[in-house]
Amino acid sequence: MTHFKTLDDLGDISGKRALVRVDLNVPMADGAVTDDTRLRATLPTVTELADRGAIVLLLAHFGRPNGVQRPDMSLSLVTRAYGEVLGRPVRFIEDCQGEGAQAAVATMGPSDIGILENTRFHPGEEKNDPALATAMAELGDFYVNDAFSAAHRAHASTEGITHLLPSYAGRAMEKELNALEAALGNPERPVAAVVGGAKVSTKLDVLQNLVAKVDHLIIGGGMANTFLAARGIDVGKSLCEHDLKDTALAILDAADRANCTVHLPYDVVVAKEFAANPPSLRIVNVHEVAADEMILDVGPAAVEALADALKTCRTLVWNGPLGAFETVPFDRATVQLAQTAAALTQGGSLVSVAGGGDTVAALNHAGVADDFTFVSTAGGAFLEWMEGKELPGVAALER
Repeated sequence: MTHFKTLDDLGDISGKRALVRVDLNVPMADGAVTDDTRLRATLPTVTELADRGAIVLLLAHFGRPNGVQRPDMSLSLVTRAYGEVLGRPVRFIEDCQGEGAQAAVATMGPSDIGILENTRFHPGEEKNDPALATAMAELGDFYVNDAFSAAHRAHASTEGITHLLPSYAGRAMEKELNALEAALGNPERPVAAVVGGAKVSTKLDVLQNLVAKVDHLIIGGGMANTFLAARGIDVGKSLCEHDLKDTALAILDAADRANCTVHLPYDVVVAKEFAANPPSLRIVNVHEVAADEMILDVGPAAVEALADALKTCRTLVWNGPLGAFETVPFDRATVQLAQTAAALTQGGSLVSVAGGGDTVAALNHAGVADDFTFVSTAGGAFLEWMEGKELPGVAALER
């Protein structure tokens, strides 16, 4: 198990200044936050620290200002919405380092909460500049990282600062790391992985890492077409990376050597045009795809077989949809398999961990996001974790 300190390891923190790295990078339209999921994810950590009497100072980035101060990317825009979600007053502090920030923090008392200005207004943030990390660290007595979604970047506010202050994982980070450990670190076997999405090229490292770690690898989406084509199957005008044939065959060979069963669809949903409920829709065996048809989803017989495979498993990791799920009826396979996984999870036989933007959207569409053991909203960090890479922000907490 990964060893990192949590809020349970903090003693009396009344009056102490907590620098908390959170993810407040929320979508906005016309000055209003359109999705407050990330704001709500910070609540357990922030309220606990405030209730324990700490002065809570939130460090976060917002957009990509590239080291320049941009009014349209100021965290002042998020402060009021954050206060509403939190149900407590929240102050905005006009910098995340320096004399102005120190003067503002000096006027704060126990249980006060403040949002520091966008860390990426400083060029040193993304360069992990020790001078900026030091200037940030001067504002706090200890550091808490609660932003797993930013943990794959070694920035001043995620990695540099941990060398200067006692560092802890926040509640959301702790939950995420425990879930990931249960899914791939030390999972109950057999383990299944669902990997979908359009292109093999974007998930090469994931596939290569997983074949050595899982017992069942379920490949869906446009990626499956590339594997089918590599095996000599004519996929018509389906989305397919024909130049990756050798790579796909090498992954299949590696899976064989590792005793990992790779599941590719043997029946598929095809159409001549990509549109909702097209008249040319057919369900066919993969060997019957016509030259002018494209594969847009996994077929019902294959989904049933995949559901049977999941019933034999104890752990599931899911990243990416099985078909073109945004368009009906090509959402069917994803929805049905997700519902099976959710039912097995609720029945206590499966630990299910899913992550990545498309995946969260697909599970919400299937109505089962709340029924999985854990759904990670972190895109890039979740993918890099699936690739077996060390995440600097996490490694920093383990020191």
